[in-house]
Amino acid sequence: MIYLDYTANTPADPVVLDAFIAAEQRYIANPNSTHIAGQQARAEMDRVTSSIAQHLGVQPAEIIYTSGASEANNLAVKGIAQAARHIGKHIISTELEHSSVGASLSVLQQQEYEIDLLRIGRDGRVDLDQLRELLRDDTILVAVCAVDSELGTVQPIREIAELVKLYPGCRLHVDATQAVGKTDLWLDGVDTMSFTAHKFYGLNGIGALYKRRGLVITPQISGGASTTIYRSGTPTLGLAVSLDAALTRALDAQAARTAQVRLLHDRLVAALRRYSLVRINSPETAVPHIINVSVTGIKGTRFQQALSEQGVCVSVKSACSSDGMPSKAVFAVSRDRRNALSSWRISISHLTTEEEIEGFLQAFDTCYKTLTNKEN
Repeated sequence: MIYLDYTANTPADPVVLDAFIAAEQRYIANPNSTHIAGQQARAEMDRVTSSIAQHLGVQPAEIIYTSGASEANNLAVKGIAQAARHIGKHIISTELEHSSVGASLSVLQQQEYEIDLLRIGRDGRVDLDQLRELLRDDTILVAVCAVDSELGTVQPIREIAELVKLYPGCRLHVDATQAVGKTDLWLDGVDTMSFTAHKFYGLNGIGALYKRRGLVITPQISGGASTTIYRSGTPTLGLAVSLDAALTRALDAQAARTAQVRLLHDRLVAALRRYSLVRINSPETAVPHIINVSVTGIKGTRFQQALSEQGVCVSVKSACSSDGMPSKAVFAVSRDRRNALSSWRISISHLTTEEEIEGFLQAFDTCYKTLTNKEN
C-alpha cells in the first residue's frame, strides 16, 4: 500500500504515543479533583498548557482544548456570532473553508445571520479588495482558513487582519488545521485559531482553539467542569500531553520536513505534467504537501478508485466533504465545473519515500492509459 493522504490523517509519531501512554499511566485522577492525585494532574495540565502556549506565542489562558478542529471551528464561529448578535449579524467567509466552518455558517444563516463569501482568485487567494468592500459596521466575523485543505493555498492572514482591525466589532477566525507544521503561523490580529493534532502526527481526538484573552464567546457545550468556562468536560490530560509532544516536534522539525517534502513535490509535479490531459490545480505558491490534480474527462472519484485498486491511497476533496459534488475550491480557481469534478488530491509527508513516489507514478501511468486510452 502507498499512502498519499496525509492531509486527511497522519500516523501517530511513536514519541507522541509514548508521551500519551506515560501520562495516562502516571496521572489517574481528574485534574479538577482537589485531593493530592488531582493536584498532581492539575500541575501537569498547567505545565503542558504553558508549553503549548509558549510554542504559539500566546498565554496559557488563551488555550481551549477540544476534541479536534471541527469542534474548535464550531465553537469559534457559532460562539463569536452568538455573543456578538447585539452588534450585528453579518459574517464574511470563503468557499475554501472546511465543512465544519461551512456547516456552522449554514446553521447561523438559518438564524437570520447574513453570510457573504469572498471571491477566490486564480492563485487561490481571497480577494482583498472585495473584503475591503464587504466589511461594514455590523460585520461581526471574518472566517478564513490559513491553508486550504484541497489546494494547499496559503491565505494572506496578515493583510486580512489589517483590514479586520479597522472594524472594532469584527473578529477574525483562522482555521489553521492544515497550516501547523507546514507554514509559519500568524496570530497578530487573529481572535481565534483552530488546529488539531492528528494533522501533524499526533493522536485523533485532541485539538485546540486559541481564543484571544478578553474575547467573550458563547460556549457550545453546557455543564461539567473543565480547564475553561468556554468548553465543558473532564480535562483530557493524556491527550493534552500528546498534543504538546506533537506540536513540539512539528514546529522544531518544520523547516527540515518541508524541504524534504518540497523535493518530492517537485518530482511529482514534473512527472505529472508530462501527461497531456493532466491539470495541476494547486497554485505554485501552495504548500508543497498538497497537490491537487485533474485528468480531463475522468471523474476524480473514478481515478481515485482506479488508484486504490492499484494499492494507492489519495483523496477526492476533503475527507469530510460530501461525495458526488464538484470541489468548490477547484471550481473557485479554475471556473470549470468539469475540471472540478475531475479533481483529486495527493498529499505527501516527510515520511513519504522515493520508492513510494516511484510506485505511485507507475500506478498513475497504468490508470491514466487505461481510463483515457492515451499513452501520454
